[in-house]
Amino acid sequence: MGAGKLTLQEAARVLRLSVRQVRRIRRAVERAGRAGLCHGNAGQVPVNKLRAAVRTRILRLRRTKYRDFNDAHFTEKLAEEQPPLRISVRTVRRVLRAGGVPAVRRRRPPKHRRRRDRKAQAGLMLLWDGSRHDWLEGRGPWLCLIAAIDDASGELLAGGHFVDQECAAGYLRVLRAVVAAHGVPWSIYMDQHGALQRNDDHWTPAEELRGKQDPTQVGQALEALAIEAIYALSPQAKGRVERLWGTLQDRLVSELRLAGARTIAEANTILERHRPVHNRRFAIPPQDTTPAWRPLRRGVDLDRVCSFRYEATVLNDNTIHLAGMVLDIPPGPRGRSYRDKRVEVRQLLDRSWRVYLGDGV
Repeated sequence: MGAGKLTLQEAARVLRLSVRQVRRIRRAVERAGRAGLCHGNAGQVPVNKLRAAVRTRILRLRRTKYRDFNDAHFTEKLAEEQPPLRISVRTVRRVLRAGGVPAVRRRRPPKHRRRRDRKAQAGLMLLWDGSRHDWLEGRGPWLCLIAAIDDASGELLAGGHFVDQECAAGYLRVLRAVVAAHGVPWSIYMDQHGALQRNDDHWTPAEELRGKQDPTQVGQALEALAIEAIYALSPQAKGRVERLWGTLQDRLVSELRLAGARTIAEANTILERHRPVHNRRFAIPPQDTTPAWRPLRRGVDLDRVCSFRYEATVLNDNTIHLAGMVLDIPPGPRGRSYRDKRVEVRQLLDRSWRVYLGDGV
């Protein structure tokens, strides 16, 4: 252009720049020579660059206190440190990879799956399950976490707890806690574990006459509360609760490690402390904000419903023999005996016993 061989417009077309930008570059070259072609910030330290001390602190915390935390969980924990470090996950990830700290989980390309639409309202459907896992990472025994989530919001509901093995008592405790805290749901989606559905081939004469097996102890409780049981035919069919286990086996395991939990009691304390944190991070508002939870019907004894039910006949000495135990029944009004009466025997979740004749204890 200085020699007059190109006009400003022709130079802009050749360089694929705007006329204004070419004019600026021309002025900068006339003023500073070749140096005018360089950006003004070239060679400058970015104002938002992490200081070396901050990088060192991040790497030290990740290798010690927060060992094996995933990048997002670790970033959240940095914001809780004193003094806090409020940095983006992307920046933390770059610092860790540059410092030789590998990712906890390898990122896999997403697979196409058609997800079932969520229920519109909280309380329309729950999903519950048990996950047996090395939650304490060798500091204690393997445990099973039994918990329930709401399908509409993904909220981890009250009552989740650790047990030695997946069992009916665990599910009854979750059911009782959910009803007490939220209300009665309309349905529960579950797998075909033996505590939830009869999987045996044994039929009593009474069952053969009815053409239907008696439900499990958990099934009886669901029927008493008019909750529909929906059984999944594969793990993929209950994908939301399976994804919950993946999240908790990452984040909750890290929290248990951080707290040094070694027993069921300690693990349950950490779980209850972690539940509101989990819900703030992962729960979403339902499509319809009007909850569908039903109130417990008047006169329904929740302790009685969420317990183990047996039937027995009172013997001549006013006792009941059940599973090798002898239960003494106090005399009725005016010293009356209950011999030959068919009664309902309930073992409550606190391991106490109740005997019912009709609706009376």
